[in-house]
Amino acid sequence: METQNIQGLWTHLHWLTMLAEHGSYTAAAARLGVSKAAMSQRISELERAAGISLVQRTTRSVRLTEAGQRLVDDTRAQYEQIASSFASVRELAGVARGLVRMTAPVAFARQQLVPKLPAFLRANPEIKIQLEVSDRLVPLAAEGFDLAIRHSAAAPETHVAWQLCETHSVIVATRSYLRKRGTPKTPHDLVSHDCLFYPRATGAATWSFTPRSARKTAALKAITLPISGQFCANNSETLRDAALDDLGVALLPDFTAQAAVQAGRLVVLLPEWRVAGAFAEQLYIVRPYASHVPRAVSQFVGYLRESFADGFAW
Repeated sequence: METQNIQGLWTHLHWLTMLAEHGSYTAAAARLGVSKAAMSQRISELERAAGISLVQRTTRSVRLTEAGQRLVDDTRAQYEQIASSFASVRELAGVARGLVRMTAPVAFARQQLVPKLPAFLRANPEIKIQLEVSDRLVPLAAEGFDLAIRHSAAAPETHVAWQLCETHSVIVATRSYLRKRGTPKTPHDLVSHDCLFYPRATGAATWSFTPRSARKTAALKAITLPISGQFCANNSETLRDAALDDLGVALLPDFTAQAAVQAGRLVVLLPEWRVAGAFAEQLYIVRPYASHVPRAVSQFVGYLRESFADGFAW
């Protein structure tokens, strides 16, 4: 093949590399900022020029043939070097720019993340944020995400991770509900209340408590109590709204309860007790491992870490 014709296929080769990295036409096209149809057309053109199939397509997945994988392996390093060099040159201008794709849990995103985005976007007019709000733990690199917020007990070892802040579970109810049913003084009092809870996969619904003053006492056994109520849901915002409608006592992450507590619409109960094992007690911001991290991503990470450094205390 003539050199000129090969040069005309350089972008096609890069798109094949992106397809190999992300594992689907949809994710690769989103990462490149093109349509899925354009992505498919470029790969077909590359296959015609090579005279051999480069991609195996099924109804559920896409993977490279031996020939396609060889092309990717032989050219990946050069394209990564080009991308890194170009990104470094652009950043000499001193202005962070580009698209940052991120995913975050529904309740946290709606209650805490989205309200903090306007200040960042106004301060960085060349940066665009594309947010997917979902409780699904998506594979970041495969689906083209730069960042994710994870509510988990430990940082994922498969990604670069920073602790965003601590988070705690709280027991809350409205004053009107408490006037009718009484205010719980100890965890045992909850057994006679309508409890709004997050359903778990197996077993009866229970809440566990340890005294906050004895949190570091390894030998202390938690008090585990059966709870029941008319309503449960797998979304903390939904449970909060049910509590606001006087349906019962809710167990929520502090970031979901914060605004309603600050406004006086919900009252925190049993503050001297720590709820154990309900929700994770850490929020992390994570990104895939990469040889070069765009300045826009790094700048956004720094902003989020500073914004949430104090957690959700009220």
